[in-house]
Amino acid sequence: QVRLVESGGGLVQPGGSLRLSCEASGSIFANSMGWYRQAPGKQRELVAAINSGGTTNYADSVKGRFTISRDNAKNMVYLQMSSLRPEDTAVYYCKATRLGVHVAWGQGTQVTVSS
Repeated sequence: QVRLVESGGGLVQPGGSLRLSCEASGSIFANSMGWYRQAPGKQRELVAAINSGGTTNYADSVKGRFTISRDNAKNMVYLQMSSLRPEDTAVYYCKATRLGVHVAWGQGTQVTVSS
């Protein structure tokens, strides 16, 4: 079973950047990978996803600001976030799926955008 561990969260000022990393304990080359976030009092939402072929999709709220990427050789998935806004504040989670079936969630990493 794949385990996912996120890192890279923290406190950043509005307009700043952060890069989140998701490290998998096993091979992810056949999995679709996604970044989700959950703000206090809100439902968890998809931020960005990348399938095994490298095709990406993004929530409208982050298009042009966030970039998802993967390195299958290192079993890593990244989320580069720029032009951060206070409304991006949330716990960010990494998720693996395969053929539409849930595989694993990470434990989450906190991102706080505040001056």
